[in-house]
Amino acid sequence: MNMIHSLRTLPVFVLCLGALSSHLVWATDAKAVVVDEMSAYLEFVDYGGGTIFPEQIPKAEYAKMIVIDTRNASQFDKEHIPGAINIEWRQVLAKSARIPKNKPVLVYCNTGSLSAQAGFALRVAGWENVRILQGGYAEWKAKGGMDANLKATSTPQH
Repeated sequence: MNMIHSLRTLPVFVLCLGALSSHLVWATDAKAVVVDEMSAYLEFVDYGGGTIFPEQIPKAEYAKMIVIDTRNASQFDKEHIPGAINIEWRQVLAKSARIPKNKPVLVYCNTGSLSAQAGFALRVAGWENVRILQGGYAEWKAKGGMDANLKATSTPQH
């Protein structure tokens, strides 16, 4: 009885094994495509990798950008750049439909490391309009926030 049962289930097992095998081949191919895309991006991207310093952004430019705070919701609720929307860094690709490709996008976190990952993911996925705020919210705030550009470009008064 066990031998007959085993023989009857053998085709199902072989079919499942074949499906698993084709899935593994697909996964391997998909991984190769992703690695190729990332390699091409790294060969092409400028040295700064799409970073921008707070003092490079004139106050009026913030209104022309989509500003994305990539920190968690509680950090965003505590304080954020005025006008920013909150998309946690791990969710930028899942929520990429909310991110335009036809206007400047600025991403930031506390210090710049997590937003750099989010920015990298977006840029590899085709968003060439993404800039990563160098130093994150902490540096933006320390340099004067919305007025960082004005402070950096104004003549010192003696």
